[in-house]
Formats: sequence, C-alpha cells, structure tokens
Amino acid sequence: MNESSGCFVFKPSSKKRKRTVGIDEYFVDGNDDCGNGRERFNICQKLWEKIKMDTEILQDELNEKILESLLDFIKKCTLSFQSRTDDWASRMRASEIPTAALVLGVNVPDHDMTFQSLSDLLKNSVTPFSVSVQAKECTALKNLMQRVLERLMGVGVSVEEDEEDSGIHLPQKRVSCSISVLCQWYKTVTKKHAMKSPDKTCSENGFLQSPPIVVIFKDFEAFNPRVLQDFILICNRYIHELPLIFVFGIATSPSTVQHILPHSVSSLLCIELFQSLSCTQHLATVIDKLILTSQFPFKLTGKVLQVLVSIFLYHDFSVRNFVKGLQLALLEHFHSQPLSVLCCKKQEARHNAQKLSHKDVEMVRQLPSFMRYVETQEPQEQVQLLTSDDHVKEVCQMLLKGLRKYHKNYYPILRCLHSLTASLPKYPLGKQIRELHISCLEKNVWETNEYESAMQLLRLLAKDELVAALRKCADILKPGKTKKMKSALQQLEDYIIRFEQLDGKISLKLYSQCLCTKMSHLTPPELQPLNEVCYYSSSGVLRRHLNATPRTSIQTALSHPFYFLQNENLKTDAGTVSSAAPDICIVYKLHLECGRLINLYDWLEAYATVVSAAEGKDPDAEDYGKVDELKHARFIQSVSELEFLGFVKSTKQKTDHVARLTWGGC
Repeated sequence: MNESSGCFVFKPSSKKRKRTVGIDEYFVDGNDDCGNGRERFNICQKLWEKIKMDTEILQDELNEKILESLLDFIKKCTLSFQSRTDDWASRMRASEIPTAALVLGVNVPDHDMTFQSLSDLLKNSVTPFSVSVQAKECTALKNLMQRVLERLMGVGVSVEEDEEDSGIHLPQKRVSCSISVLCQWYKTVTKKHAMKSPDKTCSENGFLQSPPIVVIFKDFEAFNPRVLQDFILICNRYIHELPLIFVFGIATSPSTVQHILPHSVSSLLCIELFQSLSCTQHLATVIDKLILTSQFPFKLTGKVLQVLVSIFLYHDFSVRNFVKGLQLALLEHFHSQPLSVLCCKKQEARHNAQKLSHKDVEMVRQLPSFMRYVETQEPQEQVQLLTSDDHVKEVCQMLLKGLRKYHKNYYPILRCLHSLTASLPKYPLGKQIRELHISCLEKNVWETNEYESAMQLLRLLAKDELVAALRKCADILKPGKTKKMKSALQQLEDYIIRFEQLDGKISLKLYSQCLCTKMSHLTPPELQPLNEVCYYSSSGVLRRHLNATPRTSIQTALSHPFYFLQNENLKTDAGTVSSAAPDICIVYKLHLECGRLINLYDWLEAYATVVSAAEGKDPDAEDYGKVDELKHARFIQSVSELEFLGFVKSTKQKTDHVARLTWGGC
C-alpha cells in the first residue's frame, strides 16, 4: 500500500439496515389485529409502571424507619467526632471506628435497593463522601484500598501490581494507594469548603464542614476475613484525622462479626446493631398492597400465586424476584390473551368493549365462563347472545362491571375472615392472609373442614373477645363504598349491639348467622363471567420460566431444537432431528445411538453424512459424506460443547473413544 492509498468505510444504505424490533411488535401476531395488540401492550405497560411505582414507594416506606435510625447514628457519630473532649472516656471512644451492623436477612437480591436508598440519603443530607464496596471486587487488601480511594477521590489510584482494570472511567491523573493520601485529600477538600463559609458550621449544601467518610460493605460475610482485618487495622491508625464510619451489610446473624473478626480487631469498632424488617413481613405487605386490592384489574389465580409464593419461600426469600415473577405473569397474560384488552380501568374497559371486532366477540362466546353464563339465561336471551355482536358487547360491559363489584366485596370480607381466624390455635385457615386467599380462590372455603374447625374454636371464645373481634371487622368494612358492603356493615353493627345485650347461647346463634350471611362474597372467581379477561391461570408456563430444571431444558433443546428456536425447518417427527438442526443437536442425537464408549471416527463419519444431506448434495456424488476441514472443525467444537455440558468425557481405556455419561432422554 503506497502513501496515497487508504482505507475507507462505506456505511450501508439506511433501507438495508436491520430494523430494530420494538417491544410492542411481540404483541402483534401476523394474523392478529395490530391495533388490538398495541392496545394490549399499552395497557400492560401502564399497569406495570403503576405496580413498579407502588412497589418502590412501598419499599421506601418499609425502609424508612431503619434508614432514619442509621442516619441519626451517623449524624451523632459525626457530631461527637467534631466535639471531642480530653477526658479519658472520650479518648477511649475516639480510638474506635463507629460501625453500623445492618442485618438485612438472607434475601440478598433485595439488598441493592436498600443500599441504594441509603447512599442517596447520605449524599443528600449527611455527607458527599460515601462509598460502597463488594467482596467480588476486593479480593485483596490493595483492591479494597484502590476501590475506596478511587470512588472517594474520583482519580485513578496506582498499586504495585495493577493487573486488572478497575472498570471505572477515571481521569488520567493517578495517585498512590495509601490512607495517608486520603487524609491529605480530605484535609484539602474540607479546607476549601471552610474557606468558602468560615462562620458557618454547615456548608451551602447542608453538609457539616467536616462530613464523615462512610464505607459500606454490602456483603460483609463474603469478604476475605484477612482483608477486612488489615483494612480495619490501617483505618484505626488514622481515626483521629479521618472521621470514618463503617456500615456492615449482614445477611445472616450479628454474631458473624465475631466469627470473621478476632477480638483484637472487633475491639477497635464501636458497633451498633440495626435490624431490618423480615422478608416474610415485607412479602405480606407487598401482597396486601399489590394483589389483595381492587385497585389493579389484573389478577392471579390460586395456582399461579402459589407458584410465586413457593419460589419465594423455598429458593431466595427475595421480594424483588417475587415482583419480577408478577411482572412476567402480567406480560404473559397480555401477550397470550387477546381479550386482555378489557383488563383495564372502568372507562377504558367500556370503550374497548364497544370496539370489539367480530373475531373478538367470537372469542368471548368461546370463554368457558361466558358459556356457563349463557346456559343460565332465558332461551330468547341465549339467541341474542349467540347471534348479535352488539348485544354481546353490551353484556360484556355489564359483566365487567359485575366483576369489579365482586372484587370490591371480596377483599373486605376476606380481611374480616382473616382477622377472626388468624389468632386461633393451630391456624386452621392459615396464619397469613395469602393462605386464606389461595383457599378462597380454589373452592368454597365455608364448605371445608378447616372452616368448620375455625368456627368451633371461635365458639369457645368469651363474649368480650367475640365483640372485640367483630368490632375489628366493622373497622375493615367502613371504607367500603358498595351497597352490599354498607349493608353488611349495618348488619354487623346491629349484631354487635345484640351480642352485648343477649346471653351466650343466643349470641352464638347470632354469631353463626352473622358469618354465614357474608360467605357468599368469597365464592371462587372462576364462577364469575369473563374472569378469564383479568385472571392469569397458566401456572405451568410461569413455573417453567421461573423455576427451570437445567438438565431437562438442555436435553429438550438438544433433542427438539424447534421447541426453543421456533424455526419451521426444524420441525420433525418424534425421536428424530432435522438435518438442518445446529451441529450440537446432530452430534447429541447421534451419541444417543451409541453405547458406553463412542468411537470418535465413526461418530465423525455419521455426522458428516447428516451434514452433507443438509447441504443438499447428491447422495451418489463421490464427495457425499466426505470429511473436510470445516466439517471436522465443526464436529470437534460440538463434541467439546457436549463435554462441557457433561454428556461425554475422554477415557484412558481407548484413546480414540469417549465415554458416555448420561442415559435416557426427554
């Protein structure tokens, strides 16, 4: 290449560029009405934004108390650092680093939200000098020092052996990695602020003139104990120059601090314990605000809710993952149910019902709940429902209104029943309201043996206890706005007055009447017409996505690639694999036909034959089934992938063979 030549880049035409597919495109089927699909996507997006916002507000409310306690602790430590006296007790306390042991529980995925809220509060009201570190990025002392200094000072920090990039884009200026450098930097920064406002104890942004340096260890148990010990020992030597404060994020138990840090190190810390709300209480609050409410039209059936709760209880205790599961159920419902366009607010649902196409009306007629509703009508009405689209649209509006009223009556009565039975011995109807809710979703709860047991235990209560329990129910019913709830409240208040006046036997009879008259509001939702519009019921799909079995999924992908790729060319009869399948699928299928030891050469020959057929070569041609370098490389790569997945391994019995490790397929 001479001096005048060069390389030039020619951008392809914008028409030829690959168009980015929007999320809403996945809601539009090729044979579906585009408007309906996009409408469903918009409704789904609005609902999710509302759920997400309410979840964040709820998270802030639940963490508000503990975060305020933490801020008060940090402010108190800062003031004591600035007003140190010369008495012996103050000097002893001054040699200790204030440390907050924040016990958050084993729901580790939820910790990030709490620490993010804490960091935001610190930077808004206490100090601009707060830094968070994780164990995975601080495997050695030099890494921990480097992360702390870089994130506080905003410049690159040099260490003796800087093997890896910190992953943070920083200015080119670099300083040495030592606490003494941090001390000098802190004095310079605070001196500048003091010169700007010499007569003020606080700077213009509300911080103290000597704000503390807060170091947050997000996953305290995961840190190397030796690294933590050395870091604490070094920081303790500079405690008179730097107002350091530590926050330990603990997932298990406060005693972990004593297990990780020896007494010689823990004695250098002034530790105060902070306990967050338990994850089960957090989940109960989330379910109460997001699921047990008529505010959101989207609902879950009992089996779907049971799947989400089971994953929470038996896997990770993560409320964040529970909400993600709820989001997945929301997306699946609006994607798979075309009539979910009616799962929205009152006015919007009425408008969408009027716009239903003939195809949509036919889908309404095919709903099991609507078919049951038609069977209960008079013959003339049945004819109208089966022949007139306009009449079906009007009836849909009426049924959706009835479904909304059902929810407004269901949840207050559910809370009343839970209030009466939650404190009974052995909790016959469940300790948590979600357990009672799941039972009510699946069957008539008043026909169960558990309900009878609860009623027998309630009859053993003293009259004063019964009256107090019923007054709680009255308080629950007071916010109700429907006519049935107002009527139920009036009847309940009349029963309470009669309870207080009559003897025990008559009051027990009245008590039974009081409960039986209200149980009709707890009928399962599947008995309500058009419940399929609002209720998501595919628990199997949800379990498959959230609680997958890796080996089964891998074997399904290798045996039936069409299941995941959805490519028409991969469709085959049961027990066969298309020659157009990925190489690893072909190699896997061929290995299933072999015994305990597999001859690599025979395996390669069989693979080459299948691939030649996929390439459309003439079977009578001389090069048909021949192994060239490309096929050889593809085969080696596929075998290596199978070995990585654990299906085969090399063996010393025969050098040109591999051993098969798994038996049986999907």
